[in-house]
Order: sequence, then structure tokens, then C-alpha cells
Amino acid sequence: MSLLKSASTVSLLTLASRITGLIRDVLMASVFGVSALTDAFNVAFRIPNLFRRVFGEGAFSQAFVPVLAARKAEEGESGARVLIDHVATLLTWAVVLLSVAGVIAAPLLVWAMASGLKQTDHGFDAAVVMTRWMFPYIGFMSLVALAGGVLNTWKKFAVPAASPVLLNLCLIGSIVLGAPAFRRMGIEPIYAQCVGVMLGGILQLALQLPALRRLGLLPRIGASLSAVRAAWADPTTRKVASLMLPALLGVSVAQLSLLINTQIASHLAPGSVTWVTNADRLMEFPTALLGVALGVVLMPQLAGARAKGDDARYSQLLDWGLRLVVLLSVPAAVALLVFAGPLVAVLFHYGQYQASDVARTTAALLGYGVGLLGIVAIKVLAPGYYAKHDMRTPVRIAVCVLILTQVLNFFLVPHLQHAALTLSIGIGALVNSLWLLFGLLRAKLFRPLAGWPMFIARVLLASLALGALLYWGAHHFDWVALRARPLSRIGLLAALLVGAAVSYFGVLLATGMNLRRMLRQ
Repeated sequence: MSLLKSASTVSLLTLASRITGLIRDVLMASVFGVSALTDAFNVAFRIPNLFRRVFGEGAFSQAFVPVLAARKAEEGESGARVLIDHVATLLTWAVVLLSVAGVIAAPLLVWAMASGLKQTDHGFDAAVVMTRWMFPYIGFMSLVALAGGVLNTWKKFAVPAASPVLLNLCLIGSIVLGAPAFRRMGIEPIYAQCVGVMLGGILQLALQLPALRRLGLLPRIGASLSAVRAAWADPTTRKVASLMLPALLGVSVAQLSLLINTQIASHLAPGSVTWVTNADRLMEFPTALLGVALGVVLMPQLAGARAKGDDARYSQLLDWGLRLVVLLSVPAAVALLVFAGPLVAVLFHYGQYQASDVARTTAALLGYGVGLLGIVAIKVLAPGYYAKHDMRTPVRIAVCVLILTQVLNFFLVPHLQHAALTLSIGIGALVNSLWLLFGLLRAKLFRPLAGWPMFIARVLLASLALGALLYWGAHHFDWVALRARPLSRIGLLAALLVGAAVSYFGVLLATGMNLRRMLRQ
């Protein structure tokens, strides 16, 4: 399967995930509105997600996938199977112990994440209860990360990319069916979301297992202490663990920034956590469709090229990935900056979600628009370091960016409130991506191919045309007043977005860009 086809497959399945996720968020905003309880759920759900990103698909995947790809290239599938069994044994026992600890320590975790929830009588207690319900989710998702890493290494990208859809479908079901049932039982309806999260985790793991079985790669998890010792005795397993330590620090730095921002938001006006969370959902569309898809596809390819000593192939992969980042994330960033208000209004302005919530979510989304190019580029540049088993450089950069982000928060939050939190993340992402890029260039690991100046000029000109159309559309229509005509509002949004896309790619083609050749390089 070609890189473009693989990336397209992951992107399309990720699009399905993001669409169902958006439906979930729109339903949640309409049914539950914005309140201390929605803040409590977002905090409670963010806690297991934080640990999942740190211990599961974050540091674990960054360390495991390059080592697995290298072992597969050097020892074949038999050697890779042994490594999979050993790593699965250690990971399973680790997440079981972590899940138990998380349930016990839920009050401390909620206090560390969002002590400001104590501004209301019930917000903090609700977050503790929901955290205890949902914390075991990390166990299922860590094993999903293991299965996804194996399948991606064997170039089976579809199942891992499709599995998040199941979580969204479960949460949609918990809103449509679970919330009314909980209300009839006298239980706060938002607690039904916790049931949806846990069911989603179970189903995502269940989806991976048949795909692994068909490849003969279903892990054999040791249930005894001797099995754990044998797994740890494998030098390659210990190599994964040793690479996880700096990767763990790097991912922890990024998640620490999220934790600090959530803590700050919890002390601002009630609803701040929800406004930032909804802006984050919209920002995830371009980052997941492009950045995550490219990162998933490129990581095993980059690792394989490094294992074989093919530096030219390694550099070409990075060049191809970065061109796609610029081609698609620059117009997406322009769209967020000039068209954020209509996007938020059409997607969230229903039911209990008020016009003031639209304005505040829009303000948060603008901050992400500033740094979208950097946020997406990191997904391509960081694997360039992980593929050569260099975890320390991205960590050092991340620590410096964390300090910069919090300095920006110190100066901006008093003036911009919750919107400052996303703006500081956006600026930090730009600094992070540029630092990673210059590091690869300085080490001569990445040698850009010819044609970059003209390529960038064409993208900027086309983005200007796209931005002009969307700016006109954002200011010519009253998107909040159009709430009374929802179908007309949705149709108008779709027409403007299609028109913007046509104008963007039309200008690219008119200026001589051969998109087909570029994508197939």
C-alpha cells in the first residue's frame, strides 16, 4: 500500500471518527448545556485520557513502534512476535495496577487537575465520582495502543483508525438512551456518559483482537510472576522501557501543560473548561485528519529506513510529509482565524448552548488557529526523532516550550481569560515545530528537496483567496440569528466551505502546481 493511500485511509477513517465525535459534542452541548457539571465531566474524562496519552498511545507508542519495526526488519516476524508477547505481558500488569491506584486516588487527581471546581457545591464531588467510574478506561486504551502499534507496523492501518468511532457511538447512545434512563431513575443524566466511555473502551479493544488473530499476532499475556520476569529479561523489551523513560518525560511535559491550563480554567468563570474543550474538539479535525494520520503512517516507515541505513529515503519521507502539512494546514489555519464564529455557531448553537457560549468558544478557537500549522507539523517532525531512537531532543524542546507557554499564560490570562490558554498553546506549538525542524536540518538528517519557495508562495496565494471568501461570509451573515433557520444555516456553511475549497485548489492549479505528482512522489 502506498504512503498516500495509507495516509488517505487513516484520514478518511479519522474523519468518520471526528464526525461522530462532533455529533456527540453537539448533542452533549444541546442536552447538557454549559455548567459546573459539564466542566466536571470534561475534567473527569480528561484525567484517564491524560494517563492514556502519557503511558499508552503517547510514550509507549513512541518507544514501542520504532523498536518493533527495527526488530521486524532485523529478525523477521518470529522475533517480532516474541517481543509483542513480552511487551503485552508487562503492559497489562502495569495498567491493571495503575487503574486500581487511579480509582483510589480520584479525589487527589481531581484536585490536582481542577481544584477550582470547588467554586460550586457539587462540581468537585461529581468530578471525583465520574473519575472513579471512568479511570479503568486507561487500561483498555493502553492495550488498544499496543494492538494499534502492531497493526500499523504490519501496514494494517484501517482497524486502529476506525476504532475511535466506537467510543463516539457509545457516547451518542449514552446521551440519547442513557441520559433519559438515568433521569427516570433519579440519577443526574450526565453520569450516563461515564457508562458510554467504559463501553467504548471495551469495544475498541474487542475490535483489534480479530485483526491481530488473522495475522497470527494475538499476544500471549503471561499471568504468572515468572512470565513477568521472563518478559523483563528480554533485552529488546528493556530497550522499549529505556526509550519510554525520556518519551514519558516528553509526553508528560505536554500533558502537564494541559493539566496546568485545565487548573487555570477551573478558576475562571464557570463553563471555561467546557468552552476550551469544545474549541479543542474543532481543532482536532485538521490535526487528526492530517497530523495524526501522517504520524501513524510515517513512524514505521521512518524507523524502517533508519534501521536499513537508508538516509535518502528517510529524508524524502519527511519532505513529503511536511509538504502535505503545509498544503492542508495553512488553509485550515486561515479558515479557523477568519471563520471561527460561523463554525462554532452552526455546530454548537442549539438547545441549552447560548449565544454567549458561542462567542466564548470562538475566542478559544482563534488561539488554536494561530498555532495550527505548528500543532500539525509536530506530528510529522517528532517521529523523525523517535525513528532514530532520539527521545531526549524532543523532551528538551518540550520542557522549554512548557515554560514559555506558562509565561505567556501569566501575562495573557488576566486580559484574555480562557482564550489566553489556547493562544499560549498555539504560540508554543509554533516554537516547538520550528525548533524540531531546525534540529533535523542542522544534523543534516532532513535535506529539503527543490521547489519549496515556489510551493510556499502558491499555498499562501491560494490561502489568501480562500480567506477572502470566508471573511466575507463570516461578516455578511448573522450566524447567531440564523439559529431560527437551522437547515438554512447548515446549507450556507456548507456552500461557503465548498466554495472556499474550490477557490483554494483552483488557485493552486492556475499557478501551475501539479498536485497529483506531488502527492505521488
